[in-house]
Amino acid sequence: MTARDRALLANFYRREVAVRYLGSTTGLLWALVHPLVLLGVYHFVFTTIFRATGFAGESFLAFVAVALWPWLAAQEALQRGTVAMGNYAGMIRKVAFPHELAVYASVGATFTLQLAGYVVVLIVLAVAGQGIHLAGLVVAIPVWAVVCVAVTGVALALAALQVFIRDIEHILMPVLMIVMYLTPILYPLTLVPASVRPWVAANPFAWMAGRLRDALLDGHLALHPGDAAAAVVALILFAAGRAVFRRLSPHFEDFV
Repeated sequence: MTARDRALLANFYRREVAVRYLGSTTGLLWALVHPLVLLGVYHFVFTTIFRATGFAGESFLAFVAVALWPWLAAQEALQRGTVAMGNYAGMIRKVAFPHELAVYASVGATFTLQLAGYVVVLIVLAVAGQGIHLAGLVVAIPVWAVVCVAVTGVALALAALQVFIRDIEHILMPVLMIVMYLTPILYPLTLVPASVRPWVAANPFAWMAGRLRDALLDGHLALHPGDAAAAVVALILFAAGRAVFRRLSPHFEDFV
């Protein structure tokens, strides 16, 4: 990446932050409140109505919080990355630049700001006695980085396809909803029937949820054998998504 591209990426990043989070009086506030509202709703439904059990003595609030927030970050990053070409259509038609920078800025801004909110919530939960091990952040932040790399790769592929197939963004939301409920975010993996548990565990986001809970709830900071595999999968997804994007990007000017 040239110095010009890095400067352009920095400008795009600042634009994403300003437009999405600082461009209105409620932008930044809603970015923090939305996950908290969902967390409160899930806590009420699962502990008061369904009276869910099986959390090994852990607080349901902490159990869900450590995995829900990064999932919402990934979900938002995929959605914003997918429509990045449309958001930068005017510039794409007029200026020659690496189009992938727009996706990097969209995904990067989302993950950065959501990670900041995540750390604040973890500190509040720890102070409130919810059993959060803040030392686990030394594992949690690299896990976020691995997820960010994987999501960036998928977002690159979806952003390229969205230019030619405009229904991608509309299909994405229900697909993400299905993936969320197939991921052990609101429930522990141990509650999944043994016959389908390996399939649920194979979900990359299941690795994310498990590693975050292992570090932040149980205080285990040692590396796992699956960590290297997760990093390799993330790099493969990124490389594949980037290859698709670069193959299609020369034709964007005619369709955006």
